[in-house]
Amino acid sequence: MLNARHPFNNAAVTHPLLRDFDFLFRELASPGARNDAERTVTPAADILEAESGITLRVDLPGHDAKAIQVKVEDGVLTVRSERKAETVPEGSTLRRQERASGVYARQFRLPETVDATRVEARYDNGVLTLTLPRREETRPRVVEVKVQG
Repeated sequence: MLNARHPFNNAAVTHPLLRDFDFLFRELASPGARNDAERTVTPAADILEAESGITLRVDLPGHDAKAIQVKVEDGVLTVRSERKAETVPEGSTLRRQERASGVYARQFRLPETVDATRVEARYDNGVLTLTLPRREETRPRVVEVKVQG
């Protein structure tokens, strides 16, 4: 059986002020351990740049692909999704919860070189991949140098 570890002895935790601090530090030390439906989780992201444009990969494990929203407005790309909390089966006790549920959201300011009308999104194995193509007029061009002689 798992037992919770108390940083203070039992006598100290009975003092109201210390009990409040104990509760606060427990909450801060274990994100996701409390029901934070209003809390926004910032998912991890990778950004890759190439001549053709930008590829953005956002970790959204356990999300329903239909619930993922991708929006571009005023040069800002917003990714938003919600992962519902799983219910604890009857007869079980949740001892630790590290996988956060709630709203996952992330915003990225897009450079002027991106064609926001041609953004493509794909969700596979818990990773949202966004392809942001470069506007044609901003792509690098090779200029031929003529040698006179």
